[in-house]
Amino acid sequence: MEQEYEFTNSWFDGNKPVWSHILDQLKPNKVLEIGAFEGRSTCFLIEHLGAERDLEIHTIDNWEGGIENKPGGSAEYVMTDVERRFFANTKIARDNSASEISHFVHKGFSDTQLATLLSNNMRGYFDFIYVDGSHQAPDVLLDALLSFKLLRLGGVIAFDDYLWQEKLSYGVDPLRCPKIAIDSFTNIFSRKINILGAPLYQLYVEKLAD
Repeated sequence: MEQEYEFTNSWFDGNKPVWSHILDQLKPNKVLEIGAFEGRSTCFLIEHLGAERDLEIHTIDNWEGGIENKPGGSAEYVMTDVERRFFANTKIARDNSASEISHFVHKGFSDTQLATLLSNNMRGYFDFIYVDGSHQAPDVLLDALLSFKLLRLGGVIAFDDYLWQEKLSYGVDPLRCPKIAIDSFTNIFSRKINILGAPLYQLYVEKLAD
């Protein structure tokens, strides 16, 4: 099926072994992802989880890209093309799934969309949440806080790009990296989470208490 998809990168592929292990133990059927790009993680979730059970998956993205995706940025993309590929790829995954896939796309900024989910009585609703939206530390921190409220007890949050750094002419700006925000979240919530052992490029936390 992979050859049918239209992906322009393989960023997510290295996560598949760890994700398979976590997902096989967690057995989630309600998933939220913040940041989808071309849908590679979405398609993997549909393929892997949909092989055994029905799946409800919610995707948040504005398909405007981050600072690094803008013209002249360090990772420039035509985001209208990225959005088109997302919908084409995820349709292929749904059409080929043996299970019923309920896919809800919430187009917009994550702070507004996450707050809307909370206001719609979805607190503690999700089994697995993938945080892979903005790389800016203030945005990542807010995504983490709101995601924690939306996650059920025993659920898992996967943070992408834990060690990601943008290549800037003046060096590394820590406020334009996810790590400082993820570290702040895990320190503040240290009594309510368990950090799962895994390679450091992503960081995984289990929710132990509200």
